Amino acid sequence: MKARHRSLRLRLLAVTLAWTLLSVALAGWVIQRMFRQHIQAQLQSELGIHLNQLTASLQVDEQGRVSLSTLPPDPRFSHPFSGLYWQISVPAEGTRFAQLLRSRSLWDAHLPDGAGDLEPGRDVALQAPGPDGKSLRMRLREVHPAEGPVDTLILAVAADEALWVEPVSRFDRMLAMALGILALGMAAAAWMLVGFGLRPLVRLRERLAALREGRSDRIEGEFPMEVQPLVEDFNLVLGRNAEGLERARMQAGNLAHALKTPLAVMANAAQAEDPALPRLVAEQVEAARRQVDYHLARARAAAAVRVTGLRSPILPLLQGLVRVMDRVHAERGLSYDLEGVPGDLAFRGEAQDFQEMLGNVLDNAGKWARRRVRVTARRQDGELTIRVEDDGPGLSPERAEMVFERGRRADERTPGSGLGLGIVRDLADLYGGWARIEAGDLGGARVVITLPAA
Repeated sequence: MKARHRSLRLRLLAVTLAWTLLSVALAGWVIQRMFRQHIQAQLQSELGIHLNQLTASLQVDEQGRVSLSTLPPDPRFSHPFSGLYWQISVPAEGTRFAQLLRSRSLWDAHLPDGAGDLEPGRDVALQAPGPDGKSLRMRLREVHPAEGPVDTLILAVAADEALWVEPVSRFDRMLAMALGILALGMAAAAWMLVGFGLRPLVRLRERLAALREGRSDRIEGEFPMEVQPLVEDFNLVLGRNAEGLERARMQAGNLAHALKTPLAVMANAAQAEDPALPRLVAEQVEAARRQVDYHLARARAAAAVRVTGLRSPILPLLQGLVRVMDRVHAERGLSYDLEGVPGDLAFRGEAQDFQEMLGNVLDNAGKWARRRVRVTARRQDGELTIRVEDDGPGLSPERAEMVFERGRRADERTPGSGLGLGIVRDLADLYGGWARIEAGDLGGARVVITLPAA
């Protein structure tokens, strides 16, 4: 039962069939009501025509004898109990009426007088029992002859209800048969329509099976506009996963390669029983630690890019970094200026990654600055642009690009591993930003970093 409830085909068919049956039933009821009203109106119109013919042929002489110049032409008036009758009567006593003339179809019966329903100047329609107890539809008219002693005549025309009940019954049967065939046809059409409409999902399932079995690395083919965005998003996720896997393999290979050299150096020193082995081990362990930190920072940033809702205010982070730089470069008495950083700016990413990038940039600026390091930041078009410049000697364009290469330094005489600015560019790239070095207004270099703004 649960599997049926989970079936999209069965749900669509159930809704379609329910709506089809409801629509067909409602249409049948409306059509049947309209036909019934049409037949009843047609019967009343026909009785009105007969009543007009009866009135037109009515004659009353001076002695009060009532006659018809011509009999109503409908042959049913001449066949006994045919179901169509006429009668002319006059008031006899009180509310009773005496029959003067009647149709041959009445034979020895008579129509009800309908005295209580008469209204002067207008026809009256009513339902009353007739010959053999059959129900009749009647129309009565009160006529006042201009000549003769008779003041009032009552003209009546009646028809058996079977005259309209039987056509309505036949129509109902034909309508039910026609609507039943229509409902079956619509149900078959709904089945084919649902099957045709869900065919793209069948193709999508086949493409996913090929993807799962390794016969394809993405979902290929054209799909309807309602399904195509899903396919494109799925392919985008597959592409990102493939890129992430390739990046992880590359980082693992880079890390393994980076650790191989320190391990080889320590192994060779141990075999040669070098007296400087402790110092050498400490240096190589530090180099290995920097490499591990570098790759861990890249992995953390790659994971943070996929997380939504991250928000890291940058001014408190910069203030904390400046306090650290004051202690690191305390003997040089540098001045760090953060007045160009608004307090409402925030980075859409991990605070630790922001500290990793700006910490390296500020440390590098502190190594080359003479007296001053200035930091400014602004937001524009959803991007956060941060500028860090110093009053040091600056860099040529060739050297400015070279320092972003991992393991390269602007001056080999200064201490460091050459990983700092390489980490900055790699992390900025992972967040969809960039980093570059240009000439600053203070005379030294200016590092410009763009990152996504929160």
